Amino acid sequence: MYIIAGLGNPGKQYAHTRHNVGFDTLDILEENYHIPIEGKKFKALYGQGYLNGQKVLLVKPQTYMNLSGESLRAFVDYFKIDPKEELIVIYDDISLEPGQLRIRAKGSAGGHNGIKNIIANLGDTFKRVKVGVGEKPKGYDLADYVLSHFSKAERELVEDAMERAADAVALITAGEMDKAMNEYNKKVEK
Repeated sequence: MYIIAGLGNPGKQYAHTRHNVGFDTLDILEENYHIPIEGKKFKALYGQGYLNGQKVLLVKPQTYMNLSGESLRAFVDYFKIDPKEELIVIYDDISLEPGQLRIRAKGSAGGHNGIKNIIANLGDTFKRVKVGVGEKPKGYDLADYVLSHFSKAERELVEDAMERAADAVALITAGEMDKAMNEYNKKVEK
């Protein structure tokens, strides 16, 4: 079984912000694979279903970004999954331009507080699907930037990237991690 976690912040004021691309990508998986995210457990919303014949849990931690690892730790422990093999985390990355993806089998937090908390709770060997949201402009506060909304042009690029992120997750759950990295880590022309 795979746990596919999309990171974000709960609440209408955070909907569709840069920091919530993980939640938005899970919405695409929910729709494409008919896995309703209606359950509540371990401080998260979740849905259970199948993706490419693999049993999956779609999980949206509701702890706010900085405590995402606490919720995911409870899911990992309860369902007895191996984070290295069966945990995929989808989240925003300010070091990538809007529309770009970066898939990794493991790595550092790269300054992302949600990922820092997951690493603190589960180690650093889980699979990651990073969705580019663009670099913070000079003079901007980082928190204000990641909680801001996209311009119309950026949103179109990010919508496309989230669709590709959902496709990449499907490949990963089919055991095709290398293929997902080869196909989706390429720079996408605007």
